[in-house]
Amino acid sequence: MDNGQVKNIVIVGGGTAGWMSAAALSKLMPKGQGPEGQGNVTLVESKEIGTVGVGEATIPQIATFNERLGIKEDDFIRETQATFKLGIEFVDWAKKGDRYFHPFGTHGFDLEGIEFHHYWNKLREQGDDRSIEDYSINAVAAYNDKFIRPQSEHGPIINKLGYAFHFDAILYAKFLRKFSEGHGAKRIEGKVEKVNLHSDNGFIESIALADGQVIEGDLFIDCTGFRGLLIEEALQTGYMDWSAYLPVDSAVAVPCEKIEEPIPYTRSTACEAGWQWRIPLQHRTGNGYVYCSQYQSKEAAEKTLLSNLDSKALASPKHLRFKTGRRKKFWSKNCVAIGLSAGFMEPLESTSIHLIQSGISKLIALFPDKSMNPVERDEYNRLLDVGYAHIRDFLILHYTLTERDDSAFWNYVRTMQIPDSLKRKMALIESRGRFFKYDDELFNVTSWMAVAIGQGYTPRGYNPMVDGLSEENITQSLSNIRTAINKAVKAMPSQQAFIDRFCRAQDVYTAVGENI
Repeated sequence: MDNGQVKNIVIVGGGTAGWMSAAALSKLMPKGQGPEGQGNVTLVESKEIGTVGVGEATIPQIATFNERLGIKEDDFIRETQATFKLGIEFVDWAKKGDRYFHPFGTHGFDLEGIEFHHYWNKLREQGDDRSIEDYSINAVAAYNDKFIRPQSEHGPIINKLGYAFHFDAILYAKFLRKFSEGHGAKRIEGKVEKVNLHSDNGFIESIALADGQVIEGDLFIDCTGFRGLLIEEALQTGYMDWSAYLPVDSAVAVPCEKIEEPIPYTRSTACEAGWQWRIPLQHRTGNGYVYCSQYQSKEAAEKTLLSNLDSKALASPKHLRFKTGRRKKFWSKNCVAIGLSAGFMEPLESTSIHLIQSGISKLIALFPDKSMNPVERDEYNRLLDVGYAHIRDFLILHYTLTERDDSAFWNYVRTMQIPDSLKRKMALIESRGRFFKYDDELFNVTSWMAVAIGQGYTPRGYNPMVDGLSEENITQSLSNIRTAINKAVKAMPSQQAFIDRFCRAQDVYTAVGENI
């Protein structure tokens, strides 16, 4: 008897998005009993169709995803050749010769309920020229190549250390495939030839493969990348183009040999028509150049990337084109788009894998029955809409704050129109360093202040409540924070020593491609 429950989930497309979806759904869905039970997860992918790894660098929320699935962190690190990431260093973004650090921890400690940066800014106005990074254990540890995993016994300073990972996205997909199949997910090799829709309601009824197989499902997850085979080609959902705000539309990537111990942070270096990433893994270094094709040719971009490598390239450069933006609906009828099929906003702040994770977690929270209740579907779309917009604005902030005028690209992004939502945030920051998180906003006050201050957009004033503490008290408190951070970092092991002790990969894996 059909009780209306979703029994068959079909994921079309593998890669990071497909196997993260399969891992979560196969692990967390109730399995039921007998042929009428829930929890049948089938993933269809073709070896003929290459996958685009959506990122080798992540943000701290990825640990929550792995933990929820019961994946042990050290196992994950070993299997994916991972290293730790304490933040991102931005080079030449405000102007050539500048650099700043966006930490995953916090700046200092709030005092008397007032955010730390207000106290720092008061002393700055009175002539103290210390960088706000001096009050970030993440920044100090990163620049000293140190790392330790925070534990309750470490005390308040080290427990401010937030971290994420650099990992090989292809190895992560393989790791999750093994995990998913261990929890009952089924993989089918095949290329989709046709998507069959119900004649009455337009829902996806089945997919037909090139070998003649027809796979029916109640809920379909589109992980087919930029193409959007289900969400766009079959259901014609539409796309919201954000390239006017985020004009980079191309990338070229290549791995190179590891020649030194990996540093615990990502580096983003501004170039003529975009920016270059450097991501250190246990076995190699990932490199790529994200650029706007309107301002630089494919050949020139490749030459720029190859000329900036630390060591010998391990493969031929891999090129990719994309359009920044998102689907007008992430969930349409009985299809949910996850990953690149849902949208893409460039990898500047390593948000691509987080958006996969966010889409999966919200689907689980709003998991439907076969009727695909519009109330649940609309709320899913609203939440993802808000989440994408907040990330979009944070990415635009990096570009609009530049002072660079040395190329047509930087002149464009420096003078382009920006969304009203970003204008409001920037006005609050500029006046007295005010910041408020809206809805389920991803990036917090530390992130916004790191970028704003790092690129010279330092608030003109501070919260007057700061004046409730004497200048002497503030000065001593900040001195104590600096001393405690430096002492804690000095006692930490190097990142390499920590990896060697707890989570060193067993085999050296030589990459043949690169992930974006």
